[in-house]
Amino acid sequence: MDIVRALERPWMPPQLPETIPHGDMPGDKVQIGAEHVAKANVIYPALARELLPALERNPSQRAVVAMCGGSGVGKSEIASVLSYYLTQAGVGSYTLSGDNYPHRIPRDNDLERLRVYRVGGLRGLVANGLASPDITDRLGELWRQDEDAEPDPAAEMPWLQTYQRAGRRALAGYLGTPNEIDFDEVSGILARFKQGAPSLMLKRMGREPSELWYDCVDMTHTHVLIIEWTHGNSDCIEGVDVPILLNSTPQETLAHRRTRNRDGKTDSAFTTMVLEIEQQKLVAQAHKARVILSKAGELMTYDEYRLLMARA
Repeated sequence: MDIVRALERPWMPPQLPETIPHGDMPGDKVQIGAEHVAKANVIYPALARELLPALERNPSQRAVVAMCGGSGVGKSEIASVLSYYLTQAGVGSYTLSGDNYPHRIPRDNDLERLRVYRVGGLRGLVANGLASPDITDRLGELWRQDEDAEPDPAAEMPWLQTYQRAGRRALAGYLGTPNEIDFDEVSGILARFKQGAPSLMLKRMGREPSELWYDCVDMTHTHVLIIEWTHGNSDCIEGVDVPILLNSTPQETLAHRRTRNRDGKTDSAFTTMVLEIEQQKLVAQAHKARVILSKAGELMTYDEYRLLMARA
């Protein structure tokens, strides 16, 4: 079948079966609801238009789509629906989960994020001449209680504000950077796919050190690789043809994370800080998105997106 003609045909959303293939992150809970289907229905025609020139440019008629957005915004679900739609239209598609490609398993990466924040905060205290024994003791208490990122104590302790500002800067220098993520491996996968590789060795990362392996995935009939990932629009990735941004605020993504139970401390001030930093990076990268969808499920131009975020 001619792939380009398949995308040019008039399209109506097909009926979804009870289960469809989804991203390849082991243990991820993908629960597709009516809102995900509705958003995929809005995105698909715009995606098809963007895919046409990308597929025509590639000698193997292959293209890469990045479904990006804040944690818990629905990337996995919407990417799965779009991948199913493409396959049903005759354009084979596979959904790759970018969460398989940090350098560390989730538990160890969470610990490294906290370590980076705390070391950065300590260095901020030292740089400002605030590293006294009394402050060190008080900070140790906050660490043991996991309260060193809480805003309320900081309002009463100016030194803690200094610590938090410095820690946040250090954390921003880690999140979504090559220090945290193996972007070279991801870019290599995308390059091999677009070069027409008949199969790809794809990483699988569980939640324990022993849960790390590679699967050989057949790509013979796959023409669109969808990578669903918070960092899918990063400047550190090479090979993405169509970045799609699912917009949301940190508060909205935090609420969604609670329903998916992604970790045990979704309500913590530290997790909120992580989401806020990720949001800032998504905003900075948004100008590259070819398709932007609002939380309400409406397509937006970049100018409309900027206006919306300025009012948020």
